[in-house]
Amino acid sequence: MKKEMQVAALENGTAIDHIPPAHLFKVASLLGLDKMDNTITIGNNFHSSKMGFKGVIKIADKFFREDEINRIALIAPNIVLNIIRDYEVSEKKTVTLPDSLTGVIKCNNSKCITNNEPMPTRFDVINKETGTVRCHYCERKINKEDIIIQ
Repeated sequence: MKKEMQVAALENGTAIDHIPPAHLFKVASLLGLDKMDNTITIGNNFHSSKMGFKGVIKIADKFFREDEINRIALIAPNIVLNIIRDYEVSEKKTVTLPDSLTGVIKCNNSKCITNNEPMPTRFDVINKETGTVRCHYCERKINKEDIIIQ
């Protein structure tokens, strides 16, 4: 059986693989892809032996900072980031939740200082498996399903 590439090869840039299909467009939004001038390829519902179906995003000539990638880990942990240089994967890493997140999540406690003063939020990740975080300022625990991304 002849295998065919479903998405064009990337000379230089980032390929984000193994995105859960239901979260593909949320990931695109969190990364601000709608504001980029780079060539971007987005594919969804590709067959995946690892997860059934997956989404893929390829961004030409873009290499993300760690804080940009940390935003994705909240909604799509275990995605694979491939750094491409000269059509070759030069680096491959699985995105995981960091120990803390600054300026990514909105605290859902209306009395929290971060909702009443112009300052960045800061959360400690207290359970990487479940995605539970705790506000550094008011100590409110927030479960993954209740997280509001800024």
